[in-house]
Amino acid sequence: MTDIDEVQSSSGAAELLALSDGHHARAVRSLGGHEIAGHSVKVYAIEAPGRSVSERDARDALRIAADHLASAHLRGSLGLSVLLVHAGGDGDYVLVHTWIEGYMSDLAVFTGPVGNIDALRPGRTGLAPCVWEAAVLAHERDAFSRHVLDGAGAVEARLAAWRADVLEGEVR
Repeated sequence: MTDIDEVQSSSGAAELLALSDGHHARAVRSLGGHEIAGHSVKVYAIEAPGRSVSERDARDALRIAADHLASAHLRGSLGLSVLLVHAGGDGDYVLVHTWIEGYMSDLAVFTGPVGNIDALRPGRTGLAPCVWEAAVLAHERDAFSRHVLDGAGAVEARLAAWRADVLEGEVR
């Protein structure tokens, strides 16, 4: 038996098929840009089927982001951030992704029960974005590289182009 055969016959194969069966598109929409704690922040809503991000959810997520970004200079922040407000199928999530020195980024993930954004707390160590969140962050990585790092002209023109480049529609 080869290594591939072992993987395919493992219990992981059944889990992968179950994930595949449940995989679906989620709606992504821009909630605009904000200036928070010295950062230019692009805000997105990600919505599982039957869920939505309310104005209150967005406002509470901005408060969480402001608290996190207040000390971002200690982590080498460059002043650009992306905030994801995810009304998930199994809970609610807020992700604060910040570009920092050395082509790196800082990520904070907050998790909580469905419909109770006040109960959001920092996620466990090692928690990373889900497939839908990663799709938005991949777009943002490309937008940052294209407009800010590889852009031409004055910094403010590059930042304006970055702010205007948003992802909307469905992600898988």
